[in-house]
Amino acid sequence: MLKTTFKATCSLWALLCFITPACTTETAEQTTIEVTETDFYASQLFHDVQMARVFEDSKTFVDCTPKSNAGEIATLYLQQKETEGFELAAFVQEHFTMPETHGTDFTSDTSRSMQEHIRELWPVLTREPDAYNPRSSLLPLPNAYIVPGGRFREIYYWDSYFTMEGLMISDQEDMALNMVRNFAYLIDSLGFIPNGNRDYYLGRSQPPFFSLMAGLVTEDDRDLMEELLPAMQKEYDFWMAGADGILEGEAYRRVVKMTDGSVLNRYFDDKPGPRPESYREDYELVHSLDNPDTAAMYTHLRAGAESGWDYSSRWLADKQNLNTIHTTDIIPVDLNALLYHMEKRLAQGYDWGGDVERSKNYLQKAERRRKAIMTYLWDEEEGFFVDFDFKKNEPTGVLSMAGAYPLFFNIPDKKEGKKAAARLVADFLKDGGFITTLNETGQQWDAPNGWAPLQWLGVNGLYNYGMDEEAVSAAERWLERNREVYKATGKMMEKYNVVNIGLLAGGGEYGLQDGFGWTNGTALALMRILQDKKEMENMISDQD
Repeated sequence: MLKTTFKATCSLWALLCFITPACTTETAEQTTIEVTETDFYASQLFHDVQMARVFEDSKTFVDCTPKSNAGEIATLYLQQKETEGFELAAFVQEHFTMPETHGTDFTSDTSRSMQEHIRELWPVLTREPDAYNPRSSLLPLPNAYIVPGGRFREIYYWDSYFTMEGLMISDQEDMALNMVRNFAYLIDSLGFIPNGNRDYYLGRSQPPFFSLMAGLVTEDDRDLMEELLPAMQKEYDFWMAGADGILEGEAYRRVVKMTDGSVLNRYFDDKPGPRPESYREDYELVHSLDNPDTAAMYTHLRAGAESGWDYSSRWLADKQNLNTIHTTDIIPVDLNALLYHMEKRLAQGYDWGGDVERSKNYLQKAERRRKAIMTYLWDEEEGFFVDFDFKKNEPTGVLSMAGAYPLFFNIPDKKEGKKAAARLVADFLKDGGFITTLNETGQQWDAPNGWAPLQWLGVNGLYNYGMDEEAVSAAERWLERNREVYKATGKMMEKYNVVNIGLLAGGGEYGLQDGFGWTNGTALALMRILQDKKEMENMISDQD
């Protein structure tokens, strides 16, 4: 809709502005562009369409494609909207092409196993390399990729790691590598990986799983690691931008310097205003408040979307109401654990390449971050990892499955790790798997919902700290929940109610989605873990 290009011939400033091309070539590979600073997402037409609920889902309109120049359509709207008999919905249908739908002709066969069903879904969720369309909001990618499904018609950053875990088990290593190379392409072109490959996501990223993806596809392949290392470094630089220029107690974009001089990270978004894909929801929330700090509220909402947990009591000052969101005040457990892993992976990559000094430097960075995580994010009283409000200089008090990340990455020593693992089992493990938080707010990243990526992190975190029996139980409960819903509906869901297993999940800004990339990948990966464990037990039994 507001086509940007991500060729190096364009400035980053231009890319991070919503722009309309005046002149382009035909391919994503060789695109040059002259830009005019037309922001369709700030137009009266865009506002009116979203606020009038022309589409039930706010994301539908940003995925539509204008049939002519978007700025000209917006001007035409201003000329016609007061004329007698004018209908907004008809105007939109006349001037915009509706988003493509995929997989609507796919019919599930529940007589087949869930595993067989998932393998049948990979082609349904596959998108071929994108053709460049200067009017589309889609940022074209050079390689094929897997989308989550449902309303999510494009690639998503952190979803893709969990999807890739399943692809590697499904003999689709080439597809997994395609996806990593797509992300490297985005980093090389934009300087970061956006939330998804749409221009309305250009202000934010998502939890940085690229270093895990690289590890998944490279294993011991040093040549492939050498190929991906520059992109990993560039992504790290994006997350750490400004770290050297801030004073203790200050924050800039995604970095915060703590009172002891250590640097930790937060979620952020570089764009102002409502999220285009959730315009009405953001606008109505902010304008329902008395004397709001409008700019700050939109930034908190956008930062919550960068976290992937949009939304959760993790980001709410009163732990209940979205109008108290203050995401950018919070140092998140998950983000900093991921960046610790990235620093370790960079150290490994430089070591493999023979750059001993840079490798040593990143090992030192990782150790400093580990100590800072244990200082600020380990709550001894709770016996768990908890997000930290750096403005108040205290933990947020919201316990969540983000606390599983340090266990997944082996950050705490044995004593603290076992204590956190025990808390994970005691408080979070329910009949259908791990619950997201202990708070029921109506937000989708809270009770009673469980999400596939958090199951993967939780199960592996328990294994890392010697709680094998509990890890097996957690995996089995989640997989059984997946199977029950699949047999009843023929679908793999985005999220599940893990408390009342007679009900489907709920909450959030949109309806329950099926498909679903990361649920599929995690299910296959957990099945493989259980299979490997059983084979090991049988081997030991045979030896006895």
